Amino acid sequence: MSSPTPDVTVPPALPDPAPPRALPNALAAFLVFFSSGAVLVLETAALRLVGPYVGVTLQVTSSVIGIALAAIAYGAWAGGRLADRRDPRTLLAPALVLSGVATAVTLPVVRYAGEVLRGGAASAVLLLVALAVFVPALLLSAVTPLVVKLQLADLRRTGQVVGKLSSVGTLGAVTATLVTGFVLVAALPSTVILFGLAAALGVAGIALGVWLHRQDRTELPGPARAKAALAVLGLVGVGLTTVAPDPCDIETAYHCARVEVDPARDSGRTLLLNSARHSYVDLADPTHLEFAYTRWIGAVADVVAPPGRRLDALHLGGGGFTVPRYLTATRPGTDNVVFEIDGGLVDLSEEKLGVRQGPDLRAVVGDARMLVAEEGTDSRDFVVGDAFGHLVVPWHLATREMVAEVRRVTRPGGVYVQNVIDYPPLRFIRSEVATVAAEFRHVALIAPPEALAGERGANFLIVASDAPLPLAAVRARLDADEEPVSLLSGADLTAFAGDALVLTDDYAPVDQLLATA
Repeated sequence: MSSPTPDVTVPPALPDPAPPRALPNALAAFLVFFSSGAVLVLETAALRLVGPYVGVTLQVTSSVIGIALAAIAYGAWAGGRLADRRDPRTLLAPALVLSGVATAVTLPVVRYAGEVLRGGAASAVLLLVALAVFVPALLLSAVTPLVVKLQLADLRRTGQVVGKLSSVGTLGAVTATLVTGFVLVAALPSTVILFGLAAALGVAGIALGVWLHRQDRTELPGPARAKAALAVLGLVGVGLTTVAPDPCDIETAYHCARVEVDPARDSGRTLLLNSARHSYVDLADPTHLEFAYTRWIGAVADVVAPPGRRLDALHLGGGGFTVPRYLTATRPGTDNVVFEIDGGLVDLSEEKLGVRQGPDLRAVVGDARMLVAEEGTDSRDFVVGDAFGHLVVPWHLATREMVAEVRRVTRPGGVYVQNVIDYPPLRFIRSEVATVAAEFRHVALIAPPEALAGERGANFLIVASDAPLPLAAVRARLDADEEPVSLLSGADLTAFAGDALVLTDDYAPVDQLLATA
């Protein structure tokens, strides 16, 4: 006979906690669109922030893209983990407000750190870029997985929800990239862009928090002390910006530009672009050529066309308009056409560097590669290549195809001079000499002897023509200069170039050739 089974009281099963309520579809789409777009505004603005300290090279651009992508990856991962552990509705507003505060603090942090890391190695570039973009981009990238978690109320619609929000985020990023590149950067300084973005993020976060509070009838997220601390931190960021060192007089679409008065010469002005000395002009004496490479250009011009004889000259790159002013002053009636991609730089040169446009000097704003194709064949006596992005000749202006266009424009007896900056082991200048020599029949190279020996970086001036170059006369003019300079041609120049790569539109690794490591 079996023993009676004792009564066991089974407690009732607790109901599963109710899933967080989804956001209205329009609000969810806005949050994903806005946060994704804000990341790309930061990424584009970061190039302008770090450019004055480390330049705008392929390595810097790659660093900005890489750091931004890393921030997006870590932010999405962190946002996904938090969404599974806490109610995403309580996290969205703080994420937006925190990203706004981080954005406000970014500008003074970069400006102070940039003064320390200026011109540093690759590690300095990565660190400065990380300071510019990583934290706010990480916080913003956490928003999308939080929103996705909220909207996944029906597992049968997972693919539709995720796909829709992913596409909305991508559209936000694309829209922000185009608006920032075509509108904001051209119209506003970095300070206004970043503080405007910070304010927009802060307002959006606060408004979302208030709306969720009313919907959920809960306290606003975060204790009062934390809210006060965030507000103070944002104000500190704004305050520090007012006293942070500013490397720019103005920000153009391409450069952080500043004009400095020469303490040794009252009428001397130095144009700095992204903190690098690009041009020197004497407001009272346009024939004064301060930089050695401009004196070399002047020497070649004086030999090709003695002072007083007018020229039809084309300048690829304007900068401070030093050489056009020299040619106008020494050769009345000369027609100088200057192709300058940066319209803001033209305005600055007119305002502070004594440039006056008229019949003898005309600035055309646009990319020199596009504009030179519109020039007539055999239309110019003297072509000057002096276009730079920071300290680098833009790759599309350094190829054989570009040189062929220059040769087409240059008259049979005309001369092309090209300013190039390179550093040991001199791979780029060797390639550029080989590239120019592939099109022009006669080529020479002017440079400091220690630079040719690979002892230091310097300016190099390539001189090319289809007619024999008056090298003896050029040599005599160079010898009159106070600084020693070498003139290579013929077999010596061939030996210098060696088997260097001829650059083409298909393959022109300019930044890699310039790398010193």
